[in-house]
Amino acid sequence: MKKRGISPIIATVLLIAIVIVIAIILFLWFMNMSQEAITKFEGTNIELVCEDIDFNAEFHSGNLDISNYGNVPIFSIKLKIYQTGGHETKDLKEDYSSYWPSTGLNQGETVLIPLGIVITNIEEIVLNPVLIGVSESGKKTYVCDKDQQGVSIQF
Repeated sequence: MKKRGISPIIATVLLIAIVIVIAIILFLWFMNMSQEAITKFEGTNIELVCEDIDFNAEFHSGNLDISNYGNVPIFSIKLKIYQTGGHETKDLKEDYSSYWPSTGLNQGETVLIPLGIVITNIEEIVLNPVLIGVSESGKKTYVCDKDQQGVSIQF
């Protein structure tokens, strides 16, 4: 009975291919671990600035009323509308640009945005503030986490 194996050339090519694939996976993994630092207010990490945000939001008659009580300007707000069967995400600066201030919501400002949605099937609205900061590659936005400074409106 003849026993045949793969040739040494094919085995070597397969080993090299496996090593290259593993190297690419490790490279991409390490690239995702090291995020570019975004700063605000002369070098303060933007994640720490999120803790200084103080805003309030109320929903009434299809309108969203947002007030900025803090001293951090809010560039935009990511809005998540949870409905029965799913959720919808909106960016107030992009989706409601005619109502949202072009420079963002500064200290002491209030904005009224007509969302035009009916609350019959809405369970919750979550608002996460978006800040703009500076990184090595220019201006970048950062969405503050719901646990940090997000506002939740329950229905």
